[in-house]
Amino acid sequence: MNLKLAHPNKVIKKSITISGSKSESNRLLILQQLYSELSIHNLSDSDDSVHLQEALSSKKGLIDIGHAGTAMRFLTAFFATQENVKVTLTGSERMQNRPIKILVDALISLGATISYEKKEGYPPINIIGKKILKNTVTINGNVSSQYISALLLIAPSLENGLNIQLTGNITSIPYIKMTLSLLHQLGVKADFNDTIIKIKAKKNIQKQTVVVESDWSSASYFYSIIALSKMGSEITLSSYKKDSLQGDACLSEIYQKFGVTTTFLEHAIVLKKEKEHQTNHFTTDLKNAPDIAQTIAVTCFGLNISCGLTGLHTLKIKETDRLVALKNELEKLGGKVRITEDSLRLKSTSKINSNITINTYNDHRMAMAFAPLAIKKSININNADVVSKSYQNFWKDLQQVGFILEHF
Repeated sequence: MNLKLAHPNKVIKKSITISGSKSESNRLLILQQLYSELSIHNLSDSDDSVHLQEALSSKKGLIDIGHAGTAMRFLTAFFATQENVKVTLTGSERMQNRPIKILVDALISLGATISYEKKEGYPPINIIGKKILKNTVTINGNVSSQYISALLLIAPSLENGLNIQLTGNITSIPYIKMTLSLLHQLGVKADFNDTIIKIKAKKNIQKQTVVVESDWSSASYFYSIIALSKMGSEITLSSYKKDSLQGDACLSEIYQKFGVTTTFLEHAIVLKKEKEHQTNHFTTDLKNAPDIAQTIAVTCFGLNISCGLTGLHTLKIKETDRLVALKNELEKLGGKVRITEDSLRLKSTSKINSNITINTYNDHRMAMAFAPLAIKKSININNADVVSKSYQNFWKDLQQVGFILEHF
């Protein structure tokens, strides 16, 4: 599906409900498999979460999780600890080029039986589940926090718990803390001191229901919409809370620089354009919230703000190389971009090129990050249905706030 987007650029006043956080949902789905006493409300309707649910209920020996990177990592650790399970985990062509060796090596050091079907270090992988008795593992914390969370999620189900020694500069710490917080909610004893995480074994938990907070990454696109909109525009988003577990909640602070205020209600946030942007050059380190880098870069471009974003090394191993993809598409629109292995620098420009078609590279965040620009100038989005990976109702919700969508 290809879409042409436009917007009359009138003052926006709308309310939107966004489904549960994909990050929280996927963690809780693994924990629910380990602890049947757990119920989950407001589960994410993203493709990633659907793939994970299907994989967890599958009786097949071959499980294809498509583009779902989180599912690949979490399931690798989960199946490795399930006695007598034999399964091959595979995914899309891109997934088969996303590294998993660091996690596999850590699991093998604990006694797991995992082998590569094709290229060493990459899916597909063959797993024979077994009882894990070792309780000490060392893993590099500088590549993907999902590797660490995968180990954290299985840790309390292991007979002797797990002590994890992290090496290197630890990335995306809020996502590690999110996993630990969910474990704490279930009554698991978990300590994170310096570079060592200690998880105690726990066979059973008290019966309980966890309500998943709505997804802050999904909220980022509405922050961008309000930043690019006319003064007085506002959008109310449900269901959010001030003390969020999600690293991307830093949006509320970042977007103040772009003229957007955030008011926290009991179960919602109100985003409002109350003033023009407060800076002509924006810099920030996004090592703890890399998923909002694309949104921020596009917002800055649309507001004629130069920016320098760092801490982006994980973007190269996402659904696409997001740094290269951002450079390509912003330059088509008239931007001047320089990237390194972990940073992006954008020069300010007052002109946005017309009749530009954005390629999405099978990456949901490319489609959603560029969509708000239609407030400034109509644009085309190729393969627009890729958004279902994390946000099924994205295009419907954009229509709710005044965007005009045409198929082409």
